[in-house]
Amino acid sequence: MSAISSPFLSIAHQPKLSNPNSFVLLPSFSTPTKLTPPSILYKPVRASTNESPSVAPAVTVENSDSNESTLFVIRARNRIGLLQVITRVFNVLGLRIDKASVEFEGEFFSKKFFVTDSHGKRIEDEESLTRIRNALMEAIDGDGVVSVGPTTRGVVVRRPGLGMESGERRAKAEKMFALMDGFLKNDPISLQKDILNHVEYTVARSRFNFDDFEAYQALSHSVRDRLIERWHDTQIYMKRKDPKRIYFLSLEYLMGRSLSNSVINLGIRDECADALSQLGFDFEVLAEQEGDAALGNGGLARLSACQMDSLATLDYPAWGYGLRYQYGLFRQVILDGFQHEQPDYWLNFGNPWEIERVHVTYPVKFYGIVEEENCNGEKCKVWIPGEMVEAVAYDNPIPGYGTRNTITLRLWAAKPSDQHDMESYNTGDYINAVVDRQKAETISSVLYPDDRSHQGKEQRLKQQYFFVSASVQDIIRRFKDVHSNFDEFPEKVAMQLNDTHPSLAIAEVMRVLVDEEHLGWNKAWEIVCKIFSFTTHTVNAEGLEKFPVDLLGSLLPRHLQIIYEINFNFVEELKKKIGLDYSKLSRMSIVEEGAVKSIRSANLSIVCSHTVNGVSRAHFELLKTKLFKDFYELWPQKFQYKTNGVTQRRWIVGSNPSLCALISKWLGTEAWIRNVDLLTGLRDYATDAILQQEWKMVRKVNKMRLAEYIEVMSGLKVSLDAMFDVQIKRIHEYKRQLLNVLGIVHRYDCIKNMEKSERSRVVPRVCIIGGKAAPGYEIAKKIIKLCHAVAEKVNNDSDIGDILKLVFIPDYNVSVAELVIPGADLSQHLSTAGHEASGTGSMKFLMNGSLLLATEDGSTVEIIEEIGAENLFLFGAKLQEVPTLREKRSDKKVNLQFARVVRMVRDGYFGFKEYFESLCDSLEGDNDFFLLGSDFGSYLEAQAAADKAYVDQEKWTQMSILSTAGSGRFSSDRTIEEYAEQTWGIEPCRCPF
Repeated sequence: MSAISSPFLSIAHQPKLSNPNSFVLLPSFSTPTKLTPPSILYKPVRASTNESPSVAPAVTVENSDSNESTLFVIRARNRIGLLQVITRVFNVLGLRIDKASVEFEGEFFSKKFFVTDSHGKRIEDEESLTRIRNALMEAIDGDGVVSVGPTTRGVVVRRPGLGMESGERRAKAEKMFALMDGFLKNDPISLQKDILNHVEYTVARSRFNFDDFEAYQALSHSVRDRLIERWHDTQIYMKRKDPKRIYFLSLEYLMGRSLSNSVINLGIRDECADALSQLGFDFEVLAEQEGDAALGNGGLARLSACQMDSLATLDYPAWGYGLRYQYGLFRQVILDGFQHEQPDYWLNFGNPWEIERVHVTYPVKFYGIVEEENCNGEKCKVWIPGEMVEAVAYDNPIPGYGTRNTITLRLWAAKPSDQHDMESYNTGDYINAVVDRQKAETISSVLYPDDRSHQGKEQRLKQQYFFVSASVQDIIRRFKDVHSNFDEFPEKVAMQLNDTHPSLAIAEVMRVLVDEEHLGWNKAWEIVCKIFSFTTHTVNAEGLEKFPVDLLGSLLPRHLQIIYEINFNFVEELKKKIGLDYSKLSRMSIVEEGAVKSIRSANLSIVCSHTVNGVSRAHFELLKTKLFKDFYELWPQKFQYKTNGVTQRRWIVGSNPSLCALISKWLGTEAWIRNVDLLTGLRDYATDAILQQEWKMVRKVNKMRLAEYIEVMSGLKVSLDAMFDVQIKRIHEYKRQLLNVLGIVHRYDCIKNMEKSERSRVVPRVCIIGGKAAPGYEIAKKIIKLCHAVAEKVNNDSDIGDILKLVFIPDYNVSVAELVIPGADLSQHLSTAGHEASGTGSMKFLMNGSLLLATEDGSTVEIIEEIGAENLFLFGAKLQEVPTLREKRSDKKVNLQFARVVRMVRDGYFGFKEYFESLCDSLEGDNDFFLLGSDFGSYLEAQAAADKAYVDQEKWTQMSILSTAGSGRFSSDRTIEEYAEQTWGIEPCRCPF
């Protein structure tokens, strides 16, 4: 026996080289110190084996009083890379390996690991030991359902065509599996080789001459290659295990940049940076080359992206579905302070993260007629469409953190039907063929077409049906690949409606089950009611989506019939429960009678879903008492709430790496990145002078980055000593950016009227506002213009200097948010109480240690519970006070400070007197629906409290640390776990390492 040892690792090797074709591989072994692992001889990899191991894999645990660490003894069949797999399990669980020894006996090994927790102590909690043991068994075990070689790949499937009947075929199979064995390596040299290969063979540039953008493309493809390895293994494993899957249907996803997120979740960011540095490139510079995927608008879309990240990280079997918008949301351009919209050509330079699945296409039908035919002696409906387009799949891999699981976001693009194209070309009608192609592709061209016209409403309805039809066909196809009985459908499929946009999926599933699979109506209805859950993000009835019956009947005639039948059955059942209360029956009906007969998407979703979710506790109360009061009284068991959350991996690890490192240092572990509740451990150090000093340094660095961006973007230099006061979100009256601007006008007015000696005592501020106004939303556009008009006056006033600056950040998106949020000292969340369903923006700021100035609206109520009212600045009317204040608006005495600042705007102090007249009119008397005048005094008091707190930097830093410490509850990981357990009924399905 030969032995190789080190202080951390001793390997005893007893080779049995009976096979002359044995070859040498170098497995990597990660321990707290860098080691050079010895060469170890392995037997050749086999495609499959029918031999049973003489010893079953086993993990035993020993806790000896004479030892300060816990001993894990692992015995299993040897395979390449298993040492690395086991050590990664310990790392992911936040454990430390003090020392280890490994003995090899032919195809088997015995490994001993002496392990401590993140605080260097022995692990004695039985629940923790069981969890660690299970994780290790999952990593080393295999169930033999598919042919698995002793490889580092999670699953290697032997296809039926590769039988082992002849020696020649066996040799070919062994050769193929030997070539497939092992993942791409992640060391800097291997990454460099892959990057240069992609430069030459994918980007088609000389490896001796390529620029930053070409380097970004090559790096992205290299990272994507590693994602695809995990992605394939995940899909194969899921297919083998056949768990119940969640299908997440959302018309919007604001994914942000994929490169940084992918390398973080893969755990190779440092390796990529090293590889690029040696090639003469900077990782941060290349990351900036990537544009934002313009697939959504605002919080709903970013929420969907966070939830996809959490689904992957928590190992849930999930698919996301959406649309691949060609242009997406517009690009905001500011000219002379006015917003202008330009198309966002985000796909012009390609998207290296997507894979076009040209073989995954489905026909989507529109228009036509419905006929009745005889099918096996029974009457059935047949939809004969008048128009057909093809839905083509584009897949985007979504990696989890600390896991092999990589799930799919499948986006659909519209293409013309091949059959129609050929007919047009064959008859020489080339022009018509081109027109039809453009018409088809328009369906997935633009996010939310303007629906103020009939054509716009039709286009939006087309878009929504195209999305759900393709998704439903794909879901049912995947189910039928494995199952033949639709009784099993609810046991394998859960479908989540993210707001009302995908509500037509209900009618589509009914149509497919009844018309195409020929199930009876009652059976199909039973299935539908078991698979759908619905989350609403709306707070008032005016925001609920409706479609005119005439339009729906023309575009989707069969679906209108199905919705009518669903509604008829529902109303008949409702009559039995509530009697002939026609007012209530009318309110609850899916079909709204009136001047324009319409289909209520929300009512359809509630009636057909087994669960209806709100997105915060405050929102849940609104649903119960106002928005869906009638439905709650009928089905209280259907209604739940899951407070929205955001992913810490994007909003701390990715966007604020300095803070991430600091948190890990003080908690003594990186485990909080997966178990964010560990952040509460920071509370123990909130008053520690050393942490406070390091915390302030991190914040200053982030402010420097933001200040540099502001200077490059606007030419304005700002002081780092000033409080960075931020409000970034979609421009809307209820979000009250106008209140913020008027508060800035008040501050400016006060400073102008001070003596010079008094000005030195004013807390300097840099006020930052960002967001887009909807193209047709005139008041929102005027708010943007007012912001620029005030900034022009304030920033050029020599009396003011650095005491006050106002900056508007144009074209706000996820990437800009990742820069702005870490640099914010104070963030404002000013919605009128009762108008914000949740508000995930406040959660992102909270995680990054920014203090909140907010109304008690949406999720802020729960934030107060978590961090304490003393650690944020609250103002404004409470939810129960709002109705009374609105009734008495005309009688209420006007706040004099508010009247003065409105008068300054109205009198043209900032120019554009006539242009701002209607904006000022909206603030007076009964017109002040969002209660800016009522809340203005309270708002100024909260601002004064923020100024006072900022002066005491020790107190301010303590509040900042406590904000981050209390943010764990607002992680999307917690939200997804609640959905999985309480709504979807799914369980984690972790792909083996």
